[in-house]
Amino acid sequence: MASTPDPATPLFLEAIVKRHAVAATYNNVAVTLAPHILYTRHGDLHVDAVTLERDGKAPREVKIGTFKLAGLNAVRLTPRRFDASALFDPAAERYAGETVMVVQA
Repeated sequence: MASTPDPATPLFLEAIVKRHAVAATYNNVAVTLAPHILYTRHGDLHVDAVTLERDGKAPREVKIGTFKLAGLNAVRLTPRRFDASALFDPAAERYAGETVMVVQA
């Protein structure tokens, strides 16, 4: 786990369990994310999520991106619900022993 808990951690746990999208700012860009898994890597918390919107527009292709929790700012839960993506593999080796919370299919 991260040495200093990220204040957004409870929000991401709730978003994953309830399948609610999260709005945030990442690299000075407004994003809406469908978080699928919260996990640790090198002691830092990360979330793998489908980007639903970037600057208010849907991305050209659907893919799962990795976001370091510490890099997400102005994080807030949205009422927008999402379904688990077929692209997401919770059994991927990179998550072994590192998973904090994962979306249920």
